[in-house]
Amino acid sequence: MEQQLEQIREQQKESWNRFSSGWKKWDDLVMDFLEPMGHEIIRKIYPQNTDVVLDIAAGTGEPGLTIASMLKGGKVVITDLSEDMLAIAREKAEERGIKNIETRACDVCELPFPDNTFDAISCRFGFMFFPDMELAAKEMVRVLKPGGKIATSVWSAPEKNFWVTAIMGTINKNMDLPAPPPGAPGMFRCAKEDLITDLFLRAGLKNISQREITGQLNAKTTDGYWNMMLDIGAPIVAALSKADDAMKEKIKKEVFEIVNQKFPDGNVIIDSSALVIYGEK
Repeated sequence: MEQQLEQIREQQKESWNRFSSGWKKWDDLVMDFLEPMGHEIIRKIYPQNTDVVLDIAAGTGEPGLTIASMLKGGKVVITDLSEDMLAIAREKAEERGIKNIETRACDVCELPFPDNTFDAISCRFGFMFFPDMELAAKEMVRVLKPGGKIATSVWSAPEKNFWVTAIMGTINKNMDLPAPPPGAPGMFRCAKEDLITDLFLRAGLKNISQREITGQLNAKTTDGYWNMMLDIGAPIVAALSKADDAMKEKIKKEVFEIVNQKFPDGNVIIDSSALVIYGEK
């Protein structure tokens, strides 16, 4: 099993590094889309001036950078599997004049920090992709100080996230792709009611709560939506790589049809839904 987890981790690292340029290209749009979930995470962990905060699976740096900008005397350690994503986070910190951060490329299942290091932990949309969620949660709790706070977000049900299903649903309808094994990393792996709250409970957290947070992907046009998803969506590109040109064109045509049908005025602003789960050590 360890070898399998290692293999998944290396594949993920390679994939996030490869797609980092797409994330940089669409950063403003994507960060605006994910901001409501980041705000709720920040509201729940309520960082204080001198806190030392860990932001896990931060990608291009949020919500860690926003948290760092709130602290007077504290700092944020921003982590991700992908060094190329963290390089973008450092660029953004420099542009915004944020100096109280450090970045660390590492695996959440093997956090390189001593026990009881951090006052708070944020993790926006990471759990769905962790090869071993139980181990990840235990590691987070290990490095969290007694009384420390943790908040994470995961995507909720597919039917509330058309921004994903418009493309992936069309791909699955047209292509005979092998079903992923039960519990495999994926967008809606954590959508099941109470899955993360139960995980937090088993990891030893208390005062656990869960709240649904909605957002909007302002893609503006169907073309913009399609191009963005192909630039940042590793599973989408992986699936389409198995299709010939005719099938790719058919899928694109059908995606455009269902998106245009949903937004006949051409203003493509797609609702989303996520769960923010909170706990204390």
